Amino acid sequence: MIMEQLMREKLLTVKKEMEGFMKESVPFWLENGIDKEYGGYLVCFDSKGKLMKELAVLTPEDKMIVTQTRMIWGFSALLRNGLAKRYGWEEKCKEAAKQGVDFFIDKFWDKKNTGWAWVTDRKGNVLDNGKLVYGQTFAIYALAEYYMATGDERGIEYAEKTFDALKKYAADTFYGGYFENFKEDWTLESAGVYGGDLKSLDIHMHTMEAYTTLYEATHKEVHKRALQEIIDIVLKHMVDYDFWCGRNQFSIDFTPKPAISIRRTWNYDRDPESANKNPLDTTSYGHNIELIWLLNRAYEVLGLPPAREFTRKFADYTLANGWDNIHGGIYRDGMHDGRIVVTDKEWWQNFESLTGFLDSYQATEDERYLDTFIKLWEFDKKYFYNPEVGESRQLLLADGTPVIDDTGNQWKCIYRRKEGRGACGERTGPNDRHYERVSRCKGLG
Repeated sequence: MIMEQLMREKLLTVKKEMEGFMKESVPFWLENGIDKEYGGYLVCFDSKGKLMKELAVLTPEDKMIVTQTRMIWGFSALLRNGLAKRYGWEEKCKEAAKQGVDFFIDKFWDKKNTGWAWVTDRKGNVLDNGKLVYGQTFAIYALAEYYMATGDERGIEYAEKTFDALKKYAADTFYGGYFENFKEDWTLESAGVYGGDLKSLDIHMHTMEAYTTLYEATHKEVHKRALQEIIDIVLKHMVDYDFWCGRNQFSIDFTPKPAISIRRTWNYDRDPESANKNPLDTTSYGHNIELIWLLNRAYEVLGLPPAREFTRKFADYTLANGWDNIHGGIYRDGMHDGRIVVTDKEWWQNFESLTGFLDSYQATEDERYLDTFIKLWEFDKKYFYNPEVGESRQLLLADGTPVIDDTGNQWKCIYRRKEGRGACGERTGPNDRHYERVSRCKGLG
């Protein structure tokens, strides 16, 4: 009884702290993230919360599909799970989401070829009209969430149009899964740095996430089958069952390959001059733990029980290999056998893993995962949190020393406050789904 009471008190403290973090970070994005002049969102802010002056690849005012859709998703999820209403943000979130959808449909949708552009300038002039499945899936994810939050039919109309384009142009009808990188007319990109010859767990996992939300919104059999198919692809081809971790990249026939940088997506913004420095067949600890809750969320929407064995083995692998026993927190990448390759710690892995470990506890009732959730929150709060702006930093050394302390950039915005079952908005900040789930753990709140 004493241990139970101590755990209850810890969880109440975490719940209160997450609520405080959310109350600071959401207003930051409501105040600074909406482009009041041209529409859409501005996301590139420095450690002081000021708009950046330059970036390595794009300009700070350019608008990329990934963060434009993540902002739509974030404000929509706040509305759908009731948090916007609870904290007095409802009208602001409605307007923030709607104007984002207005801009996105008007400027990013390719009326000639269908699908969405990758990047526009601040005014919405298309700079890169490539059709990347990664971006298309986030459009489905965001627009389906927006539809369920607001009832605006445009959301589900364009989510379904995007799904139809993926099935028409990107589906691999021979090996299964999806080709991932296309030119503006859906011609497959070249091999190597442009990724025309590769498939990845990252993109297939997020396509599964998008189809989960799409099926939740429509309940259409065609969307259900597509979700079931991609779950099968991920579990059949993309998991190393010798170690119980995910692989990163594959050839078109799903033969595992060493992971290289892919222009536009896979680590390219960090090393734009080189396609692959020392490529290795690594695993991403963040993707491993993320896959747990994405799979369980998909099963929930399909009316199935959690994948308990998968959850336990993937969570145990991450605890044994990806968790830093000295400083706390989750490393970025390692070899399948446990050798750590990249020891720094990035915001998305360390906030995503909060959801993963909490989900693991709820699926298995193994208190080790709940204990890790609490320890990880303590690490994130201590090292990632930037009190000056009320948001998280991007990248730390293993000991918590900041390396990149951006408040937001072309990948980092309101989105990772989430995820899944009613969350607030990739990829940053304490997850409102975490907050909601903490309330249910141990009978709290």
